[in-house]
Amino acid sequence: MCGIIALLLANEDEFVNQMLFDGLTVLQHRGQDAAGIVTSERRRLHLRKDNGLVKDVFQTRHMMELRGNVGLGHVRYPTAGSSSCAEAQPLYTNYPHGICVAHNGNLVNTPELEEMCRTKLNRHVNTDSDSELLLNIFATNLVTASDSEDMVDTVFSAVQAVMSTCKGGYAGLYLINGVGLVGFRDPHGIRPLVFGTRKSSLAAPVSAVPATPAKMNNAKGRLDYALSSESVAIDTLGFNLVRDVKAGEAIFIDMRTGDCHTRICHNEPSLAPCIFEYVYFARPDSIMDGVSVYESRLKMGEKLAHKVTRQHPEHDIDVVIPIPDTSRTSALQAAYILGRPFREGFIKNRYIARTFIMPGQATRKKSVRLKLNTIKSEFAGRNVLLVDDSVVRGTTAREIVQMAREAGALKVYLVSAAPPIRYPNIYGIDIPTRKELVAYEREEHEIAKHIGCDWIIYQDLQDLVDSVQESTLPNHPIQEFDTSCFSGTYVTGHTINDDYFTRLHALRNDDAKLQRTNASMNSLGIAEDEPMPPGSNDGCESVSNDRSGISELRLGGGCEAINNN
Repeated sequence: MCGIIALLLANEDEFVNQMLFDGLTVLQHRGQDAAGIVTSERRRLHLRKDNGLVKDVFQTRHMMELRGNVGLGHVRYPTAGSSSCAEAQPLYTNYPHGICVAHNGNLVNTPELEEMCRTKLNRHVNTDSDSELLLNIFATNLVTASDSEDMVDTVFSAVQAVMSTCKGGYAGLYLINGVGLVGFRDPHGIRPLVFGTRKSSLAAPVSAVPATPAKMNNAKGRLDYALSSESVAIDTLGFNLVRDVKAGEAIFIDMRTGDCHTRICHNEPSLAPCIFEYVYFARPDSIMDGVSVYESRLKMGEKLAHKVTRQHPEHDIDVVIPIPDTSRTSALQAAYILGRPFREGFIKNRYIARTFIMPGQATRKKSVRLKLNTIKSEFAGRNVLLVDDSVVRGTTAREIVQMAREAGALKVYLVSAAPPIRYPNIYGIDIPTRKELVAYEREEHEIAKHIGCDWIIYQDLQDLVDSVQESTLPNHPIQEFDTSCFSGTYVTGHTINDDYFTRLHALRNDDAKLQRTNASMNSLGIAEDEPMPPGSNDGCESVSNDRSGISELRLGGGCEAINNN
């Protein structure tokens, strides 16, 4: 799971660096593994990326080098491949024009695409990141055009080629140096992408911008543009949310004219957004596909409370306590419906990454105790109902139940705002292989025993779907969702088979991740428990062929310009 953002300012004398930094900070919840920004300053690209949080990757000296009025930003958590900074985004290729990509999601036909790039397109793929495939396939299909209208058609044709060959769930952004920005969303709209505008510093007073134009004429430099994974970044930066990018749609913002063009680039688009976005990943103050994330979580809590009452009409719950932070909204509403007090029983250390997207089971266990501490007076002598957004591996839940008992709880009940997760997510969320899921081949009473709680209740899938649909703004109906991690039904269809899941297991299981990490450390002569030597995490280095006209990139140690002469 990743967060992406793109900005184009009409005034060439304004820089997007601080705005991209602020936008990525707002999207930090979508990935804490790596961060990157690329900007374009009059056809010169400046790139900085490295492992770490946004605030750590970008220091003042880096920000000063990220000049330009257009750029991309990315925060990353790897769902496949490695977590080396070589795979941090944005990624770059020099031909044609010089193109960068920032991508959120996961492709499910990568072996076929890698073979196609190697044998048919003569493109070199240097990492295990499927984002590099999206970059190379787009670049191959993008040919140089002499005028604006030809380039518009060429850009959309290139996106159409991407959508016809790349299967999976993805939202992406391309920066074409000297040409413009492209935002696109897979034919099912599985991963989110929203679009916003504001008056530029060059603007004279103008009337309101139409909500769904095929083309926004911006000849007088009236508008700045923004694309982002979530509306919260659009709002925070002072842009007005125009709408979501549609399933199978591309938006091309021509930096030469300031015009914005949109086109559906797939023959059979069918919106089916990932429902887990509303359960866990999105910020509650975001609106995606016309759905208020906050309202949907209130509904989840309401329906969950009704299920508790049905299954345990004479329950002895004394207090409702959320497991911070995502479940707080659902827990508030559940407490209200149940007529029980809502209490904050856990205090969170906000400087610890989200445990669900932390690699490695041992790391997750340790992190729970570092991340949360109990207020013992809220547990002592009480029967507590703990509310969580979801239960994946059960690692966090088991530790938290134990912490509640250590704090003096008499009984510990657990409810999940999401249904049992019994299947991997293959569209960009690091939900692991089936055998690592706590709900795999277990009934609810077996899960409760495994976790150590007195009983557990999961949300019904239909109630979850209803919660999101009932929170949709007028005229934004969503008929279908990707519910694959709950139902095992994958909207991309026949490409998902046993062979695919075998490959997925080899990439995603915790043992495989640990082996890759240890192999990297051993190659440096570092023992598993040794600290990294001084300077070893200054960044990564990628050296390109001097004949290409691209300067050497030292991506971690500083911010380097990319010449595209």
